[in-house]
Amino acid sequence: MKDLMGRAIWDYFHGENPQDIQTETSISDLDELPIAYLFRSFNEMNAIERKALELSTGSILDVGAGAGGHSLYLQNERNKEVTALDISPKAIEICKKRGIKNTICTPILDYYGQTFDTILLLMNGTGIFECLTKIDVYFHKLSALLNPYGQILIDGTDILYMYDRDEDGGVFIPAEAYYGELDYIVHYKGETEEPIKWLYLDFETLRNVAVHHGFLVEKLIQEQDSYLARLTRINP
Repeated sequence: MKDLMGRAIWDYFHGENPQDIQTETSISDLDELPIAYLFRSFNEMNAIERKALELSTGSILDVGAGAGGHSLYLQNERNKEVTALDISPKAIEICKKRGIKNTICTPILDYYGQTFDTILLLMNGTGIFECLTKIDVYFHKLSALLNPYGQILIDGTDILYMYDRDEDGGVFIPAEAYYGELDYIVHYKGETEEPIKWLYLDFETLRNVAVHHGFLVEKLIQEQDSYLARLTRINP
């Protein structure tokens, strides 16, 4: 892995000629991601993020922490015990330099450690599931990392709107796979990361999978095509 996202975070923090990241998916063209966006303050975050951070309690695992904005707010402003987890070594180094006390650099599936009261997955948190055929593996891991009366706060986006429609309103979607399964590609400073599998999951599909794994699911916020959900065990 070239860790282009981590390099961009590193460059921005150190003032080493940072440039905006470019991203694309298997169904969308190049888009600009300003690197400063990853360093935004709580007041600059969207309503879904702010609500999730306000509801985070107890010991917290911030999955896909990136530059650490969510973890920093929880640690410094709410005095919470939070652990920032990311697969990017450079991103985790910046989390440390920004003052985050507890950090882990590993894929979530490879983490074996303490359990948590809140597991936080934001900025299309369902993306880490990769595809529907692997979602059960991730739910088993999240369940194993969650304390009996804990909660999972996760956001997602239904991307059905991105597909073309016919005159009668029917949607042209691929027949061979779930429409939210995409290849996600990052470009930075003329280099291109290998595509990763990234899952955009509609709420009803998330709810059905979560219920199958013994969770009660609440939709807390709906913002256009995105939502925030809270998952708690049906039988702690």
